[in-house]
Order: sequence, then C-alpha cells, then structure tokens
Amino acid sequence: MNKLTIKTATEDNFFQRGRELSKALDRSESIVAERIVSFEDPVEVIKLITESRLALFRAVKESPGSITQISQRLHRDRSAVKRDVDALERAGLVSISNKVLPGHGRMKEVCVTAQKVSVQAIVA
Repeated sequence: MNKLTIKTATEDNFFQRGRELSKALDRSESIVAERIVSFEDPVEVIKLITESRLALFRAVKESPGSITQISQRLHRDRSAVKRDVDALERAGLVSISNKVLPGHGRMKEVCVTAQKVSVQAIVA
C-alpha cells in the first residue's frame, strides 16, 4: 500500500465514502488502493501522532528492523519503543512480521504499512 490517511470523521462520513466507492465500482471505475483510519475526536489523532512516535515511524520507514534495533538507533528505552510500536500497529501505520534469520532463528521485524501518510485533524 502506498497511501495511508489518518483523519477525523464521523460515522456518516464513513458510510458516505462507502456509497461513493460502491457507485464508482458500479461504473467500472478503478479504485486507488488507500487505507483510511478515522477518529471521531481530534484529540485521539493528536494522542496517536506524538513527536516520539513520529520519529519512530520515520526510523522504521528509513530502515525496518526489530524493536531492539530501532530502540538502539533512536537511543530510547526498548519498552517505550515497544509501547509506541504497539500503538502505531493498532492504528495501521506499522506492521510486525516474523522474519527468518538464516542460522540465527527468527526476529520480529517492524515495517511501515504505507510509504506516504497523511494526517488531518479537523476541529469543529
């Protein structure tokens, strides 16, 4: 996936987008692969995208790796990085997969889910 959008939206916005996508498919139009994560409260968006999580996302985008490797690169405590990775994974910004290391067992690798992320917080 190339694009992920995090934004504020209502339940009505969600269903409206679904209707628009359905109509486009009915007209045989192609649909661009895009993931949208929406929050009703703009405070939730702000809680998710903290300065340290943004730095973490950028580090993972630059070079995926294990939580230990990432925490060493960022000079942060491993448990704090793990908490931030878990929050970013729940929101769909990163994914964790098992990677086989030849002759060395396995590791859990953290990767970004999209190369481009758009964040929109509309305060009404």
